[in-house]
Amino acid sequence: MRRNSDNVLYRRVLARYVQAATAGGVVQAVYPEGGLSRDGRMREPKLGLISYMVSAFDPEDGRDLVFVPVGINYDRVLEDRSLVRARRAGPHGRFHVAAVVGGFVARNLGLMLRRRWYRFGYACVNFAAPVSMREYAREHRIDFRTLSAPERSRALERLGAELKGAIAAAIPVLPVSVVATVFARRPAQSMSALEVKAHAWALIAELTRSGAYVHIPRADLDYAITVGLRMLVLRHFVEESEGLFRARAEERDMLDYYANSIEHFLSG
Repeated sequence: MRRNSDNVLYRRVLARYVQAATAGGVVQAVYPEGGLSRDGRMREPKLGLISYMVSAFDPEDGRDLVFVPVGINYDRVLEDRSLVRARRAGPHGRFHVAAVVGGFVARNLGLMLRRRWYRFGYACVNFAAPVSMREYAREHRIDFRTLSAPERSRALERLGAELKGAIAAAIPVLPVSVVATVFARRPAQSMSALEVKAHAWALIAELTRSGAYVHIPRADLDYAITVGLRMLVLRHFVEESEGLFRARAEERDMLDYYANSIEHFLSG
């Protein structure tokens, strides 16, 4: 889909296609943020496709329209450095992108040859309770078909905020995001492995109380934290010296990137 297209015909054809697919019960995957996060936090939703879906929805007759919020998180986002740099300095040219990709491949080949290569951690998908538009319309006494343009815009913002909240609540917590949060909160503190684990255990307890789903690989909490710490050390976000671990000042943005993915669960 060409999100930035100003072609009126293209927009109308796209709207009709989405409405026909929705009425026919076709499952559609919608990425409401419209792009990758530059800082690890959720972006504000872009509601164009959702607007097309609900603008022709009949809350009293026909097939229901059901949104299934999906939260996704990763221990490693392959383009994380490029995304963070783009936020600081704007987009880079093809040569820079090629250099970053080449460096990534070379580093991983080097690790494989030295038998120090590890997998890129875990990726996790979590599903929240479905949102029925029929129930939503009845609860809010709303029919998007009858609204004026300003009213529809405000109603879409409310719907978008509700869906965003449901997605945020479904985002899974992974080992790297937990350990990155430990160091992001203590950027100048040197800690032993035992101290890191103690802070991580306390953080996981807080996250659990907040209703977050915390993915514990192998059902082993100690292993999960060890894996998260190892990943940060291998990527040079955290340095180890004489048995103590400390965040590298020049990598603070990268630690924040992974910590930000779960910050909405935490009180501060």
